[in-house]
Amino acid sequence: MKKIIFLALISISMSAFSQSSSSENTPQQLVEDFFIAFHKQDTIKLQEFASDNARLQSVSLDEEGKTKLMTENYSKLLKGIAAIPSDATFQEKLHEFRIEENGLLATVTTPYSFYYNGNFSHCGVNIFQLVKFSGEWKIVYLIDSRMKEGCD
Repeated sequence: MKKIIFLALISISMSAFSQSSSSENTPQQLVEDFFIAFHKQDTIKLQEFASDNARLQSVSLDEEGKTKLMTENYSKLLKGIAAIPSDATFQEKLHEFRIEENGLLATVTTPYSFYYNGNFSHCGVNIFQLVKFSGEWKIVYLIDSRMKEGCD
């Protein structure tokens, strides 16, 4: 169960709603749409947000206080999200968007707090690396940090 929650918590999270107009086709819109689909556990839409070889990593501290880096593929994230029990609730509250866009590349950074069944679970930062393929933003890399303390 811990692994399922871990995978679901990868804040992460990737091209859900068809981005038909150029005003909707922005890095921030892609991340916002990602989290809408994430909260709905819509793995079909989430799959559309990522490139075929999207990579995920998560950084946390283990019980001994040592840095732990976990690497997963995107399909494992989708399986984890799909496995969340229907009676469970989860919410990732984004606190802000920091966006750097340069041609075909973009970075979207979103500090967050995560709640599971109404209780605070952890906080951290999501960093989405996006590439524009044929005019459409896709997630190629997502890394997040997870902390239990120091969440302001």
